[in-house]
Amino acid sequence: MAYAKTYSVALVGINGHIIEVEADISQALPSFILLGLPDTSLSEAKDRIRSAVKNSGMSLAQRKITVNLSPATLPKRGSAFDLAMAVAALTADQKIRSSSNTVFLGELGLDGSVRRIPGVLPSVKAAIEAGFSHIVVPEENAQEAQLIPGAHITACRSLAQVLTFLGADPTTLKESAQTPPKEHHNTTATPQLTADMADIAGQTEGRLALEIAAAGGHHLLLKGPPGSGKTMLAERITSILPPLDDVSAMEVTAIHSLDMGEKPCQELIRTPPFQAPHHSASTASILGGGSGIPRPGSISKAHRGVLFLDETPEFKRTVLDSLRQPLESGHITLHRATATATYPARFQLILAANPCPCGNNIGQGLDCRCTSKERRNYFGKLSGPLLDRIDIHITIPKILSRELVHHQKPENSATISQRVQQARNLQKERLSPYGLLTNADMNVQLLRDTFKLDTRLTTGLNHAMDQGNLSARGYDRILRTAWTLADLDGATSPTTEHIDTALYFRHLSQEPFTT
Repeated sequence: MAYAKTYSVALVGINGHIIEVEADISQALPSFILLGLPDTSLSEAKDRIRSAVKNSGMSLAQRKITVNLSPATLPKRGSAFDLAMAVAALTADQKIRSSSNTVFLGELGLDGSVRRIPGVLPSVKAAIEAGFSHIVVPEENAQEAQLIPGAHITACRSLAQVLTFLGADPTTLKESAQTPPKEHHNTTATPQLTADMADIAGQTEGRLALEIAAAGGHHLLLKGPPGSGKTMLAERITSILPPLDDVSAMEVTAIHSLDMGEKPCQELIRTPPFQAPHHSASTASILGGGSGIPRPGSISKAHRGVLFLDETPEFKRTVLDSLRQPLESGHITLHRATATATYPARFQLILAANPCPCGNNIGQGLDCRCTSKERRNYFGKLSGPLLDRIDIHITIPKILSRELVHHQKPENSATISQRVQQARNLQKERLSPYGLLTNADMNVQLLRDTFKLDTRLTTGLNHAMDQGNLSARGYDRILRTAWTLADLDGATSPTTEHIDTALYFRHLSQEPFTT
């Protein structure tokens, strides 16, 4: 046999595509040719494969070896194809048996070791959906691969193990990864302090706004002077958010799998993610991008969780305005010359902002050192269309000394999260027939037809809109918040009080501070 074929997976965004790895050996001068639109790291695979095979006790044919990754029009990147190409080349040389029903994933070291790769979870998922049940993965990725139901996983730490599995003579092979076993040292665990809502003194309205946002998945803007507790509030929202369900956990874990961090995924991520990029972050780092196939950005890493932008007016206006489309659609499509990738991006946005560059433009603003132009330019970075997409606008005042010293112990996160979970359960019961999870996901048809409120309840809301103080989008967002307030109270539908409270938290004026 001078021809053989096996399979691997190429990821474009979070979507996997089955790749046919074809190997052909012909009578010509020894060479290794790689076809199929590979990137630089993939083009280097031929040298990794040759050394890995040699150091595993075998050798590639001393003839012309052509490897094609089909479909050739699909861009391919990374080192995950190394193992599949080595197997295909050796099968074509009749040194191992055919493995046409198996998908191979793994990077090869020069010593023949099979090394961990990113994106195993979505790759295995794509293989299962394509009808393959047997997948060979690096040993370090085995637990992650087994998270996909129905997958028969073979974990390997070396190419020699794979070749033995495929019928090679074990006496001619040598265990390639002759590295010493990892040492495990007994260490004393450092106590970890968990952020809790009980840490926040005072700020009754801020705590309530955070609870409403968590209960309904609403976007939130926290405004106030430095040191008032805006960041503390935002950082504690994950302590009151309910754990992710199976579908959401799989989506979040798949995105996390693409990021080659310190540890591979060992279980589904159940805690909603929390992303807090620095205000110097570029548009590409927030939305995603990079050369070749675009990589996920902060908004996708915050999928089903929270994206927190502290010191929001310090971000570039182009970065802030680029969030508007993902906020509406729940996904981001990144177009590049070589590939287009789509990532989920249904995140909860929390913004925190000072009133002005010096932070003292509160009350009458007597201590403020900023000019009127500086104040307008500072908060002017938050455009009207972006603010219109924020459900809850709340001002966080300065804390008084008596609130710090003599305050009663406030509710902790566990107590608040129970109410949030109860509200989410009501939303699930009401919205699951429509494929939705939270009130923030309700569309116009549901708000105005299916769950339409009596016109007597919306009189004040209609008046605000007729006065020009409220857009159609803002009108709908207030209704969504009112439904969340009703769920927190255990009511079957919003009352006038719920709508008025939602209107209050909306802060109708788009100019949040005096100039």
